[in-house]
Amino acid sequence: MEFFVPHAQALEDIAPEVAQALGNRRKVALYGQMGAGKTAFVKAFCAWLGVGDETASPTFALINTYSYQDQESGPSLVHHLDLYRLKTLEEAVDIGIEEVLYDPWYCFIEWPQVAEPVLPADTARIQIDILGENQRRLLIS
Repeated sequence: MEFFVPHAQALEDIAPEVAQALGNRRKVALYGQMGAGKTAFVKAFCAWLGVGDETASPTFALINTYSYQDQESGPSLVHHLDLYRLKTLEEAVDIGIEEVLYDPWYCFIEWPQVAEPVLPADTARIQIDILGENQRRLLIS
């Protein structure tokens, strides 16, 4: 599935369609160059879910967790990981990545390459490409 985003504000508008494309998958690996909009996408998706907390890049914390109220299942969580600074799979395991990969909540992983060997088989992959100054393309596989 492919989405074209004309500007950053449109990310929240496409969140319901992205959620539909994800189906039951809750683990999402985000790929794209620096500045492509991976964090902006997670912020927009969290806003659409109804996360009340301020969402921010977990560059230094590595993992941020936010809560929201799911209409069907009640209290729910979103994990947001940024693995950019990690060099080995062992470092990812040390921060507890396997715990968040195998719980029932949404988990968005920026720079997931180092953790590929432990990603669940049904992990959705979203490639975010820069098409212009503000335009982006999201390709979900």
